[in-house]
Amino acid sequence: MLKMLESSAQDAEVVCRELDCGTPVQVLGAAAFDKGDSQMWTQEIQCRGNESQIHLCPTSPSHENNCSHDNDVGLVCAEIIHVRLVNGNSPCSGTVEVLHRGQWGTVCDVGWDLADAAVVCRELDCEEPVDALSDAHVGLESGPVWMNNAMCAGSESTLKKCGSVIWGFQGVCQSKSAGIICSGVRLVGGSRCSGRLEILHDQTWMSVCDAVFDQQDAEVVCRELDCGAPVQVLGAAAFDKGDAQMWTQEIQCRGNESQIHLCPTSLPHKYNCSHDNDVGLVCADRVNVRLVGGNSRCAGRVEVLHRGQWGTVCDAAWDMPDAAVVCRELDCGEPVDAVGDAYFGPGSGPIWTNPMMCTGSETTLKNCGSVLLYEYDCNHNTDAGVICSGVRLVEGSRCSGRLEILHDQTWMSVCDAVFDQQDAEVVCRELDCGAPVQVLGAAAFDKGDAQMWTQEIQCRGNESQIQMCPALEKHNCSHDDHQMLQCADVMHVRLVNGNSPCAGRVEVLHRGQWGTVCDSSWDMPAAAVVCRELDCGEPVDALGLAHFGQGSGPIWMSLLTCLGTESTLKNCGSGGWNKPLCTHNHDAGVICSGE
Repeated sequence: MLKMLESSAQDAEVVCRELDCGTPVQVLGAAAFDKGDSQMWTQEIQCRGNESQIHLCPTSPSHENNCSHDNDVGLVCAEIIHVRLVNGNSPCSGTVEVLHRGQWGTVCDVGWDLADAAVVCRELDCEEPVDALSDAHVGLESGPVWMNNAMCAGSESTLKKCGSVIWGFQGVCQSKSAGIICSGVRLVGGSRCSGRLEILHDQTWMSVCDAVFDQQDAEVVCRELDCGAPVQVLGAAAFDKGDAQMWTQEIQCRGNESQIHLCPTSLPHKYNCSHDNDVGLVCADRVNVRLVGGNSRCAGRVEVLHRGQWGTVCDAAWDMPDAAVVCRELDCGEPVDAVGDAYFGPGSGPIWTNPMMCTGSETTLKNCGSVLLYEYDCNHNTDAGVICSGVRLVEGSRCSGRLEILHDQTWMSVCDAVFDQQDAEVVCRELDCGAPVQVLGAAAFDKGDAQMWTQEIQCRGNESQIQMCPALEKHNCSHDDHQMLQCADVMHVRLVNGNSPCAGRVEVLHRGQWGTVCDSSWDMPAAAVVCRELDCGEPVDALGLAHFGQGSGPIWMSLLTCLGTESTLKNCGSGGWNKPLCTHNHDAGVICSGE
C-alpha cells in the first residue's frame, strides 16, 4: 500500500495514464478511501511524470517515515471518455473516433454492425442505435485507423472492451471510416416502442410537454426508434411523471425527418408545463425480420428490414444460434434447421449482413454481431434460411409436454381426440426429438390456458412439419382434453472408434445423417460440451488430425465457437452447416474423463 509521503503530482500523472483514466484530479491522504490491509510499500517513488507505467519510475531506498495504514494514499483521476462522434448532425451521430495512446483515430468499417454501434451509443449515453454506417457515410477522416473488424457482443460497457482483429491497423481500410446514428430520444416506463418521451439535449435527458408535441413529431420519433408508425400520442403523464428537466422549445416536425434533432424548433413555448403534462407515445413496434418462400410463416429465406428496404442474410457462419434468434423474434418456437445455399430460393436486393455471430440469446437478429470473412463471397445463391418448429411441448422437457401448435401467430392447444400416432411421428421429428414414446391425453401435464386447435390433424407420418399435414374442419374439445406427448429425445452426438464410450471421433447427427466435425478452432470448451452432452464427465483432451481415424460422409461443422456452457454441440456457433474448411484428415476427437 502506498503512503501519502511518497506520493506526488508526477506519480499521480503516471498512475492515471497507466490506468487509461486521463489526468489526475486529486491526490488524497489520510486513508480517504478506507484503510487497506496489504503490506506497506517501503520505497519512495520518484516519477518524472512522463513514464507510461509506475514500475518504470525510479525509487529510492527504504524511507525513514514511520507510516501506517492511517496514511494510505488515494487518487481521483478524470476518467475521460475514449470514444466520440464527429461530423454528425447531432451529439449522437457521426464518424466514430477512439482515443488510443493519447491520439484520436477512426474505426475501420470492416465488420461494423449494430452490435458495435450499440456499445458506442451506450458509452455516450445516447440510447439505442438507429444505424451502423460504413464506407465513410458521415465524413472522411485523417489520422490513424485504431480498430479493424470490431467484434462486439453488444453488451460491453466501452468499445475498447470489444474484440478487434488488429489495434493500430493501417492499410486496407483507407478512407472507410465507421459511423453511427444513435436515437437521441427514448421511451421510458413502457416497452421498447412505448413510454414517456425523453429527448437528449446537451448531455441531459429532458421530458417533453404534451402541448408542444403532435402527430408529425410522433411520426419522426417512431421512425427514429425503428418502431414503425405511431399508434397513439398520450398526454397527462400517461406513463407516470418523470423527474428529468422539461424541454422548453416547441417541436415543429414536418413528419418526414429521420431524427427528432433534424426538426425545426421555436423559441421557448408559452405553455406552463409540469411533469403532469409529460407526453407519452405508443408506436406500432413492427417486426424487422421475415421468412420468405417457405411452406409456413415459420420457415423460409431470412430477410431483414433495414433503412426501409428488405434484404437477405449471407449464409457464411449461419448456424443454429442465429436461427434461434430469428425463431424467437417471430415467436415461432425452436429452430429445427439453419439452412444456406439459397435453400428457399435466391432473394433480390441488398445482402444486408456479413456472416452473423449470434449467441442465441439476443432478442432480435439486428442485435447480433457480424464479422467480415474475406475469403467468402456472398451473393443471392448463398442466402440464409431457417426452419422453425411451429410446434412446442410445454410444462415438461424439451421433448415431452403438452402439445401446442402455432396458428395465425397464436399458440393453440391440441385436443387428444384429433391426434394419433402418425401425428406424433411428425411432431417428434420436427422437434428433432427422435421417435414418439407415448401419446398421453386427459391433461397429463396440467391444463393449459391457450386457445383450442379446432381442426382434426391427419398426418401420414412421413411429413417433416406438422403444418404440412392435411386437416379437417372443426372438432369440439375442452381444456380437459389437451394432447400430451413424450418423444425419445435422441442423442445428436456420438464418439466413434475410441477405446471407451467416452473417447473417440466426434460425430454429429444432422438431417438424419451422421457426419464429422472439422478440427479448425476445436478446443477444450467444445470438448466440454460434448462430454457433458454424453454424460461423460470432464474433458481431458480435445484432439484433431483424425486422431481416432478418418470418418466418412459429410463434415457437418467447422470453426466451432463454444463457450463450454452450451447444453449441446448444435447450440455452439460455427461456420455454418456443411461448409467444411478441412478434409477427413482433420476430423476432431475428444477424450472425456468418464466420471
